[in-house]
Amino acid sequence: MNTIKTFAAVIALSFLPLTSFAQSVTAVDSTLDGAEAKIAAQAKEAGASYKVTEAYNNNGVHMTAELLK
Repeated sequence: MNTIKTFAAVIALSFLPLTSFAQSVTAVDSTLDGAEAKIAAQAKEAGASYKVTEAYNNNGVHMTAELLK
């Protein structure tokens, strides 16, 4: 029984570094380049890189990205 608890704790803690920094950011601009520049600035401020996860154009560009450390 103790082995199962230890194993479960190891599994749970192994995911901690993957989820300790998961931040989503958004930006709105009139162009894709402008929205991405805003995302890049937010990532730089956080000391992270970024991956664009969504972008759409509806009378302006709305972009969402995930910050990665």
